[in-house]
Amino acid sequence: MSKATEMAKVSARGGFNLMWGLVASTVISFVGILAITVILGDKNYGLYIIAISGPTLIATFRDWGVNSAIVKYSAQYNVEDKTKIRGIIFAGIVFEIALGLSLSVLSFALSPFIASSLHRPTIVPLIQVASFFVLAGALINSATAFFTGMEKMHLYSVVLIVQSIAKTALIIGLLLSGFGTIGAIWSYTLSALIAGLTGVILIWTIYRLLPKENDIQSRAQLFSTVRSMLGYGVPVSIGTILTAFLSAFYTFVLGIYEPNNALIGDYGLAVSFSVLITFFATPVTTMLFPAFSKLDYRKDRDTLKNVFQYSVKYASLIVVPITALVIALAQPGVRTVYHTGYAQAPLYLALLAVPYLYAALGNLSISNLLNGQGFTQMNMWLSVIQVAVGFPVGFVLIWRFGVLGLIISSLTVGFPSLYVGLRFIKQKFGVSVDWASSVRILLSSAIAAAATYAVISEVPFVTYRFLSVPPQQLIVGFVVFVVVILLAAVATRTISRSDVATLRQIIEGLGPLRGILSFVLNVIEKLMGDSKSSESNSN
Repeated sequence: MSKATEMAKVSARGGFNLMWGLVASTVISFVGILAITVILGDKNYGLYIIAISGPTLIATFRDWGVNSAIVKYSAQYNVEDKTKIRGIIFAGIVFEIALGLSLSVLSFALSPFIASSLHRPTIVPLIQVASFFVLAGALINSATAFFTGMEKMHLYSVVLIVQSIAKTALIIGLLLSGFGTIGAIWSYTLSALIAGLTGVILIWTIYRLLPKENDIQSRAQLFSTVRSMLGYGVPVSIGTILTAFLSAFYTFVLGIYEPNNALIGDYGLAVSFSVLITFFATPVTTMLFPAFSKLDYRKDRDTLKNVFQYSVKYASLIVVPITALVIALAQPGVRTVYHTGYAQAPLYLALLAVPYLYAALGNLSISNLLNGQGFTQMNMWLSVIQVAVGFPVGFVLIWRFGVLGLIISSLTVGFPSLYVGLRFIKQKFGVSVDWASSVRILLSSAIAAAATYAVISEVPFVTYRFLSVPPQQLIVGFVVFVVVILLAAVATRTISRSDVATLRQIIEGLGPLRGILSFVLNVIEKLMGDSKSSESNSN
C-alpha cells in the first residue's frame, strides 16, 4: 500500500502542475468565449462551430500513436539512456509536421466539398482558414507529449496559457474590428499556431541540454525510429482516431440535419461551460498512463490492484462531486452570464456533464491501465466496439432529434465497451472497481445536488435589474452543495479515516492547494469525531 500511495503522490503532483495551467488558461479563454458568444450571437456562433467541424474531422487522422510513443519512450529513456531521447523527439516532430501539413492542405482543398455537404456553401473561406489548425495542433500535441514523458508538466501548462492568451486577445481585437465569424476562425487558428511554436521553443530548451553522442546517428535513423514509434503507437492511435472521429462525425452530421444554427450555438456554449469539469478530469487521465506504466502485472499484482482502486476512488471523489455541482447549477450558471439568448444551453450543459459521472465506474482508468501494461490492442478493440455502436445509433438519433440526439448518443454508446473493459481487466489482472465505494460517492453527490437544486429553485432571491437569474443563487448554491456533500460523505461513510490519512500523504506536494485540502480533511475528521461521539452517547 505504501508503494501505491507514493505513486499516487507523484501523480497528484504532476496533475496539480497541469491543473493550474488548465484553470488559468480556461479563465483567460472564458473572456474570449464571452466575447465571441455575445458579439456573434447564437446563430453566428453556431456557424463558427459548423465551420471548424470539417477540419476537426480531418485532424483525427493526424497522430497515428506517435504522441503516445513520445510519452512512453521519452519517459523510459529519461531513466535508461538519455542519449536516445533526441532521436525520439526529432522523429516525432518531423512526422507530426509532415502529416499535419499534408492534412491541412487536404482540408483546404476539400473546403468546397465540405461546405456543400453541410448545406452552407458560403462558409468555404471559414473552412479554409480553419484548415491550418490541423498543422498547428500537431505542434501542440508533440510538445505536450514530450513534456508529459519528461515530467515537465509546468511547461505543458505554459503552452496552454499561451494559447488561451493569444486566442482571447485575437478574438477581442478581430471581433471589435468588425471581422465577425471569419475573425473568430482566424483567432482559433493563429492562437494554436502561436502555442505550437512556443511549445517547439520550450522543447529546444530541454533538447539542447540532452547528451549529443548519438545525435547524428539518431537523425540518420529517422525512418527506423518512426517505424518503431508507429509499431507501438498504431494500436493506441486506431482507438484514439476512431473515438475522436466519432465525436467529430457527430458534429459534422449535426451540421447537416440541424437547420437551426441557434441550437448548435447553444450546444457549443454548453460544451464550453462543461470544460469546468475537465479542470479535474484531464489531470487525472493524463497522469494515470505513466503511473500504470511503472508496474508489471506479473510481478506487482497486489500493487496494481491497489493503484487501480485508488485511481478510481480518488478520481471519483474529485470528478463526481464537481460534475454533480455543475448539473445542479447549470441553469443559474448560464443565466447569470447570459441573461438573454442561448435558451437551451442550461439543459444541454446538465446532460453533457453526465458522462463524467462514469468516473465512478472506472472509465477514466481502464484505458490507461491497458496502455500502461502494454495491452494496446485490447484498448483498440474497446474503441472499435464503441464506434460500431456509436455510428448507427448517433446517426439515427441526430437525424431524428438534432442536438438532443447527439447528446443522448454520447451518454449511452460507451456502455458496451465499458462493460467489456471491466470484464477483461478482472480476468487478466484480477482488478476491479470498489463498487461499494463508487455507490457511496454517487449517492453523496446525488444528495448534495438534489439539495442544492431544491434550495436555489425554492428560496426567493433579490433579482438584479440586468440579470434574470441573480448570481446570489450561484454563491448560495455552492455553499449549500459543499455543506451537504461533506455531511453526506460522512453519513454514508464515503470517506473513511484511512482515506483521510492516505489523502494527507498524497497532497503533500501540492503547494498552495495543500492548505485548502488539509482544511477540508480537518473538517471531515471533526465531522467523523462528532458522528462517533453521537453514536457512543446514543448507545
